[in-house]
Amino acid sequence: MARTGLYKSEVEKARNSLLAQGRHPSVDAVRIALGNTGSKTTIHKYLKELEEANGGNVDRKTSITEALQDLVARLAAQLETEASNRIAELESRHSEKDLLHEAEVTDLTAKNVAIQEKLDLTIAAIKQEIQSHEQTREALQSESIARHTLAQQVMDLKERLVENETHRHSLEEKHNHARDALEHYRSSVKEQRDQDIRRHEQQVQQLQAELRHLQQSLVLKQNEVTQLNQDGAKLIAELSQAQKSLYEEKKQSRKTQTELDAQRAIAQRAAQMETQLIEKTARITDLQEQHVDAFTQNKALETQISSLQLELAKSDAKLDAQQLMMAEFKAFLNVKPQ
Repeated sequence: MARTGLYKSEVEKARNSLLAQGRHPSVDAVRIALGNTGSKTTIHKYLKELEEANGGNVDRKTSITEALQDLVARLAAQLETEASNRIAELESRHSEKDLLHEAEVTDLTAKNVAIQEKLDLTIAAIKQEIQSHEQTREALQSESIARHTLAQQVMDLKERLVENETHRHSLEEKHNHARDALEHYRSSVKEQRDQDIRRHEQQVQQLQAELRHLQQSLVLKQNEVTQLNQDGAKLIAELSQAQKSLYEEKKQSRKTQTELDAQRAIAQRAAQMETQLIEKTARITDLQEQHVDAFTQNKALETQISSLQLELAKSDAKLDAQQLMMAEFKAFLNVKPQ
């Protein structure tokens, strides 16, 4: 590319140096003296001004070759300017395209990182849910075993309750029999007493004659009453024992009812745990679906990034080819004709 900021004094200095060496100050010679910098059009303009300022002291009889060189130099300068502008435009477009590609790649990379983080969080959540699911399953198995054990205990307690209820009915029957026997005894005694009183009223005269016989009968009756009293006391003791057994059975029945209530609470808790297990299973299914969606989106983004990177590589290769062609063209222009 042409160097910017080329001064007329620099061209004049290079021209004078060539003249001092006995060389013709052509555009190419001056440009080589300036270190292959500067536009040939600018150098030609400055040389023309210097020739006019010096009053045409320089030999104007240029050869046809020098005229052709001057024409080629001006054409080369024009071509170089156009090529430089074209290269600058291509580089500007390529830079803008590179910036767009880099922005897209950066955006896609950021999205990919965000999706990867979301995917990692999803995987961690799934692992945590699976672990919680296993813990819940183990707890449910333990609760099921405990519930089965308690259910067996409840069945045993129900059987014992049935046996106790049967025993209680038996005791109640015995108590009723004892009470009926006592009532029968009392009725018998009362009836006997009434018969004796009636007999005493009817047979007052006979009682004196039969007083000894009655006394003996009375002794027998008293013995019988004593025996009956003993039987009554025994029945009362049995009744007390039956009432005590009935109280114990009622106490055991209340205890059994308490255990049944506890079993119902355990059964309700097991039902709640089963509901929680169903909810966690549904949650794991949702997380797995999100994982599949995130994985599919990640694959699509990776495909898009690969396509953009391939397009960027093609653009770089095209730009390199254009720059190589421009370098070859510049080298061809810089070669002097023989």
